[in-house]
Amino acid sequence: ARTVPPPRPRVVAREAAAAPRAPGEGEPSGPPAVTLASSAEVLRHRDVAGLDAAERAQLRRLLAEFALVGQTRRSARRRPARRGDVDPRRTVRELLRRGGEPARLRRHARVERPRRVVLLVDVSGSMAPYADALLRFAHAAVRGGRTEVFTIGTRLTRTTRELAHRDPDLAMAAVAAAVPDWRGGTRLGELLREFLNRWGQRGMARGAVVVLLSDGWERGDPELLGAQMRRLHALAHQVIWANPRKARPGYAPLAAGMAAALPSVDVFVEGHSLAALERLAAAVRGAAGAAPVRGAERA
Repeated sequence: ARTVPPPRPRVVAREAAAAPRAPGEGEPSGPPAVTLASSAEVLRHRDVAGLDAAERAQLRRLLAEFALVGQTRRSARRRPARRGDVDPRRTVRELLRRGGEPARLRRHARVERPRRVVLLVDVSGSMAPYADALLRFAHAAVRGGRTEVFTIGTRLTRTTRELAHRDPDLAMAAVAAAVPDWRGGTRLGELLREFLNRWGQRGMARGAVVVLLSDGWERGDPELLGAQMRRLHALAHQVIWANPRKARPGYAPLAAGMAAALPSVDVFVEGHSLAALERLAAAVRGAAGAAPVRGAERA
């Protein structure tokens, strides 16, 4: 398993452009741009569970501008290119068109397509402080295309269609109406088995980047979760786990569910803040710089 180091801050403090003022006019009443930038930077690192109403509203605006794209892969399809393998069919057609006279070799290259991303979002009671932010993150991912989203708790619910609404608030309302098990228990092993049997094994998880957003609390059999994670790891291109509890001081993956799942996880990241979700997005993109998870985390 690998963990992703924090990226360099992307928010740049800038002074507001000075506007002409009438004689005797005082300073502008609004805060300078440097203050706004500093406020946004501080918010990026705040734990979502501790935000007040105004900060949550600002976080939602920032998440609405989020973008998530999966790693690229070379597909079987090819397209004309200046460099690449010789395209025999197009080359022969060009020779025939010229009556057998010498012609430039026609070439083609494989088309690169983003890998499918599958998000499994835990909406159980222990994840209630983070569910809204994580689902808005999922909404941004669906908006980017080739993303499937499921909620997990006591049931498995496919919510890709509900999250396809362009307006994030309408999308959240649609998800709230579609998901029957908000703030319930967690049956990760059983629901992961259901996902694999109904969708994953048939192709949805094959070659995909699968992301589980959960604290790993499991009310069912941890051995079942471990077995299903091994199945998932064999199908997927990469398995990523984002756990909001990982950011807490002294955290260790000792919960039975998390401990059983971690050996089948490629990248283990935090999921408690906007900055953590940015690191998660970088992991989904396959950004360079990920380091192996320490042995203590696997133990």
